[in-house]
Amino acid sequence: MRRELVCTEAGTPPRLTVRSVELPHPGTGHVLVRAQATTVNPIDAKRAAGYGRRLLGLKGAARFPLALGNDVAGVVEAIGAGVTRFTRGQRVFGLLGTGRAGSAHASHVVVPQDLLLAAPHDADPTALAVLPYSFTTMWLALRSAGITPSSAKGARVLIHGASGGLGRLAMQVLRPWGSEITAICGSGQRQASLDLGAQVAVERGPGCIESLRSDFDVVLNFANWDDDARLASCLGTSAMGQATTVHPLLANFDRLGWIRGAWASRRDYRHVRSIVASRAPKASYVWTIFKTDRGALEALAEGVESGRLALPIGIAVPFDNAIAAFDHVSAGQPGRAVLLP
Repeated sequence: MRRELVCTEAGTPPRLTVRSVELPHPGTGHVLVRAQATTVNPIDAKRAAGYGRRLLGLKGAARFPLALGNDVAGVVEAIGAGVTRFTRGQRVFGLLGTGRAGSAHASHVVVPQDLLLAAPHDADPTALAVLPYSFTTMWLALRSAGITPSSAKGARVLIHGASGGLGRLAMQVLRPWGSEITAICGSGQRQASLDLGAQVAVERGPGCIESLRSDFDVVLNFANWDDDARLASCLGTSAMGQATTVHPLLANFDRLGWIRGAWASRRDYRHVRSIVASRAPKASYVWTIFKTDRGALEALAEGVESGRLALPIGIAVPFDNAIAAFDHVSAGQPGRAVLLP
């Protein structure tokens, strides 16, 4: 049987229960993974309260009772027809997309082989489980803002939310690529940001954005939508782009419905886009939305193998105490939250 963690209804704190269902079987090109660890990401805590129900419902990912989670690390238990990359008993980590395909907060997870990676033989599954979703989202933001290994060298990059998971991973990627990083971080996190590769680090607070230079090549907003317009004013005339992962798209549709939500999202996007264009006519401006990406996973595999990528663990608890992990995330406590099936 498969044990899965389920939100029975939308609410704060989340209404969680553990239930047993029939063990799934992997289809063609899929792998059944016995999970050793999975992650509660900030999006999971929000979705447990009903966030994103209107738009995510189009993907079959919003109907309660709802199983959440995208990250998984564990051991291959069975393989479907056509699987060539993995064998039974092999240690792996990877992720699931958000939608009808299933969720990762379970003891056994069926994953497409293209969304799995071989785990290094000495790697802790808890450390691996916190990486795929966050790294993929961060990687998509980098690419949409125009950053590649070749364009990153010498690029002046501003990271808002540098002490969070996406910001920490971005610095771990951009530092070896030769970027000049300025980090806006949380209270007490300035030295940690400098240690991760920032040349300049400032703690978030009144006037911190206005105090920064105004010739950045790239701006990455992983922290707060309300700061997006002011961050755009930090771009230089030859900037590559700005990407934000904290845009109001889902919230606008939740709050305003289909028509008014679409209008508000268009208004919000165009407002910041106009500031970006006024600063740097050739710069891109993108609202980053998570989706699975094989290229991101391949970059993740390389970073893990080289020992360059890691995120701190704040809490690791079994399914029966999952509420503690969700509370940890909702309260913005430091370190990632891990569930142990």
